[in-house]
Amino acid sequence: MNQSLAFGRMPSSTVENYLKAILRLSDEVAEGALVPVGKIATALSLTPGTVTTMMKHLGKEGYLDYLPRKGVVLTDAGRKAAVQVLRRHRLIELFLVEVMHLDWAHVHEEAEVLEHVLSDRLVERIDEMLGRPAHDPHGDPIPDAKGVMREDQLKNLSECGPGKYQLVRVTRDEPEFLSWLQSQGLRPGIGIDVVNRDPLAGIVEIRVDESKAAIRIGEAVAGVLGVGNSTK
Repeated sequence: MNQSLAFGRMPSSTVENYLKAILRLSDEVAEGALVPVGKIATALSLTPGTVTTMMKHLGKEGYLDYLPRKGVVLTDAGRKAAVQVLRRHRLIELFLVEVMHLDWAHVHEEAEVLEHVLSDRLVERIDEMLGRPAHDPHGDPIPDAKGVMREDQLKNLSECGPGKYQLVRVTRDEPEFLSWLQSQGLRPGIGIDVVNRDPLAGIVEIRVDESKAAIRIGEAVAGVLGVGNSTK
């Protein structure tokens, strides 16, 4: 085992940001496939040269396997570290909403800072205080203390025909977008009735939480709304 990992040295905030980005991008490629360096650079708004240098460093540290001109894949140690960052981030977001009463549209940036400074003991206490929650305010699954993350069987609202569904997850986190969704009554947990879907026009007509008034949203918006079967 790499010496730095053997002695349990905590990764820096920069390393954690890289690992978290690679973990997220790993979900966008086939299982076990390499994540291209270009995708990592785009996700972190960095140059490919800067990312390549860091990939070589993280490879030596034992967090990932780097294949020049092909990409990277997280090792077990790298994935474990990335999942723990993700766990801290999502628990912090929920804590800020549920306890501190911050708007869900503005907790992402706060969590980006706090995820690097909270101790494991404090994160565990937050998890306990919140009742071991399964999802963050945006509907993303929260890994448990062992790094296990539940898999929700969801589909995008843009793919749904007429019928009743429950909004489970929002996969865009821009504050302006989340504020707009909230103004339309669209937050995880809410019921959605798809009245009509027009693929040619790129429009989905919905009613929110059995409202009488229908609203029309574009498929670009519907495409970032993950839904499951209605519980009603």
